[in-house]
Amino acid sequence: MADKKKKSIQVRIIIVQFFLFLFLFILGARAFQIQILKADYLTKIAETEYTGHIDIQGKRGEIFDRNMNQLGVTIDTLSLAASPGKIIDSLKNLNKVSKILNINQKDLEQKIKTKKKFVWIKRRVSPYEADQIRQLKIKGLFFKNDVIRFYPNRNLAAQIMGFTGIDNTGLEGLEYQYNSLLEGERKKIKITKDAKGRHLNSEKILTQRYAGNSLILTIDRTIQYISETALKQGVEDNKATSGMALVMKPDTGEIMAIAHYPEFNPNSFSKFNKESWRNRAVTDPFEPGSIMKVFVIASALEKQYCTKNSIFFCENGKYKVGRFTIHDTHSYGWLDLGDIVKFSSNIGIVKIAEVTGKKVMHNYLSLFGFGEQTNLGCPAESSGILMPYSNWSDIDTGSIAFGQGISVSAIQLISGISAIANQGILMKPLVIKKIISSQGQVKKTFKSRAVRRVVSANTAKNIKQMMRLVVEDQGTGINAAIQGYSVCGKTGTAQKVNKSGNGYSQKDYLALFVGFAPESKPELVILVVIDEPRKNHFGGVVAAPVFKKIMTESFNYLKISPDMNQDIILAKISD
Repeated sequence: MADKKKKSIQVRIIIVQFFLFLFLFILGARAFQIQILKADYLTKIAETEYTGHIDIQGKRGEIFDRNMNQLGVTIDTLSLAASPGKIIDSLKNLNKVSKILNINQKDLEQKIKTKKKFVWIKRRVSPYEADQIRQLKIKGLFFKNDVIRFYPNRNLAAQIMGFTGIDNTGLEGLEYQYNSLLEGERKKIKITKDAKGRHLNSEKILTQRYAGNSLILTIDRTIQYISETALKQGVEDNKATSGMALVMKPDTGEIMAIAHYPEFNPNSFSKFNKESWRNRAVTDPFEPGSIMKVFVIASALEKQYCTKNSIFFCENGKYKVGRFTIHDTHSYGWLDLGDIVKFSSNIGIVKIAEVTGKKVMHNYLSLFGFGEQTNLGCPAESSGILMPYSNWSDIDTGSIAFGQGISVSAIQLISGISAIANQGILMKPLVIKKIISSQGQVKKTFKSRAVRRVVSANTAKNIKQMMRLVVEDQGTGINAAIQGYSVCGKTGTAQKVNKSGNGYSQKDYLALFVGFAPESKPELVILVVIDEPRKNHFGGVVAAPVFKKIMTESFNYLKISPDMNQDIILAKISD
């Protein structure tokens, strides 16, 4: 009995040992399979639980003025998204979402009913909206980090800057032209997640690491503001349609301001008329009127067809060229070149053009930069229209001399006058000063560059003296005179072509004034163009006061001392 019991126990022990060894064998085999045979496969599966990949778009570079004041920046924000399949909530709460976000309720419901795994509900929500949505605690709704382009100065320099779209891609202006430099790199980045699937890597740091380059402009924020304020007043006071004002440093070609009116706010560009988005100073050609007289006289002096003392009989206000009759606004007899500029005689300049000849005149207009792009660096720049001289008739030659039959852009016109101010040397206009990396390293510097010498320093000096007469007593630009400063200028009053394209309008004009100061060493050149003024249409009445305001306030800001009447001031001090 005892032997049977002992054998039974031994059998049980053997069975238990068998199953124990079998279990250990299976366990070892499984461990071998997991750790050796499937190690790589299972490692990859495990990695998906705590790692992942996300697409990173580097932060868009900033835009600064010449003094490093921010003009365009990118700021962090949130956007609301949804996983439609996970949303199980009452229609009442979804209605609350549509009210908080001010979006159409039906559009929201359609997004929620879609079979897509991911949809945007609203891009770039405000902090208040985000807080209200969070309080609803709707499963399936979640926020994603996003960025928005922001222009802290609102309307200031809007047409130069342009703007970006919802995806932060440049659509207008410098934002469009330099989009590839400004936008950050696109990268697929491996990230680490915690047990709840939250990213342990900082997306903010990553987007900064791959940030785009930044632009430093030649624009001066203060002079830009002065120009925009004065231009707005000038357009509104004269009940005009629109206007432009440009400020340039003649010795470097740097653009200090390009102002437009009407304005628009690039932070909400879609609320404004598309016509207001365009940088018309670069894109829109126009007939410049009597400002062209300066360039025609410069060509005549340079080729020595005239001297500054040459005189021309101005036919007492009427002069026939073929079957056409040229008129002056007043009846003039004999005028020298200075008086032809001062009184803006059409007949006088036509006679100078006849002496100079169309070939020479065309050559010098080309040398001053008309008929070709300046390559300023802004999109859609116009070349203007300067017809080949072989196509000019006698009346064409005469009318081009006083600014009809030729079209120019504002940037061409101010560059040409700047050549006169800069002793006859045409400078390439600049709007970009530097490109810097996200770490602040200078990647490219845009240096001032002389395009060519157009006329001699002596010819430029003689022209400046003639332009000085324009703002003196009885000159057409007397309203541009600034006490204490020697101002040189030229008025322009250009009839606009009829909208039908047939002839010139009798009511629609461009009023222009361009000038610089001080005469001996010009610091700034300013061009003002007022489109379709209604109270008066003469450049000396409409545009000259705007010029005066911009120049006066800019000189005060730049601390440029007066250059006239110093002997009188000293005499008063000594008394």
